[in-house]
Amino acid sequence: MRTLLLSATLLTVATAAIAMANGPAVIQDQVDPQQIIQKFAAKEADFREARNNYTYRQTVKMEELDMGGNPNGGKWEEVDDIIFSPDGKRIEKVIYAPVINLQHILLDPEDVKDLRDVQPFVLTTPDLPKYQIDYLGREKVDEIGCYTFSVKPKKMVKGERYFEGEIWVDDRDFQIVKTLGKGVGIIGKDHQFPKFETYREQIDGKYWFPTYTHADDTLHFKDSDQRIRMTVQYRDYKKYEGKSTIKFGSIVDDKKATTPPPATKKQ
Repeated sequence: MRTLLLSATLLTVATAAIAMANGPAVIQDQVDPQQIIQKFAAKEADFREARNNYTYRQTVKMEELDMGGNPNGGKWEEVDDIIFSPDGKRIEKVIYAPVINLQHILLDPEDVKDLRDVQPFVLTTPDLPKYQIDYLGREKVDEIGCYTFSVKPKKMVKGERYFEGEIWVDDRDFQIVKTLGKGVGIIGKDHQFPKFETYREQIDGKYWFPTYTHADDTLHFKDSDQRIRMTVQYRDYKKYEGKSTIKFGSIVDDKKATTPPPATKKQ
């Protein structure tokens, strides 16, 4: 994101860093972190493949704010349906996209990469060598027992985007249910990216798919600071069965909430 407009993608994934200071205490216990990492990385590969066979609606909204949290500039909104074309190709269909009228930040290609790949963070077995992963302990997320890990790239390659922060892994399904961090990479000096928090929810009683991302952060540019607020909602997941058949699975109803939905399992 550059000092004129936050990157489009970044805008959508946007900002927010929910304070961890008031969160539940992490309980240290005796587990084999490497075994857990291998288990959830394998499950994440299954998750990525499964999500590629679902249609869903993605809604992004980003606003420029003053330091008091009040809108003081422009905003960016977009609604896209992630669907399949008649010949079975995965496409994005724009449903709603008014003119972007951000006044203080610019959207960069890195923002788009973050929106697609970093905010709904997936950590599969082939990705493990790229990251340093440290076990932090056990913690509950909305009454779900989780293993908590810190994650950061070991080495960054120009043109690639990475996640840096913390992840929470369900201790029964061994899938990521929450991430808190930001997108990082090799970029210019005056590019800034907000911290964000992403929650997942169990869809069709099996896979934990991202349903909500929130960011509210101040971006520190060379000549000025700019606070932004961003939400991304992923809903109406439906399993795609073929060129002409869509099987409906569990539907995520975000009810237009302004706070993250609980990471509860659906039966």
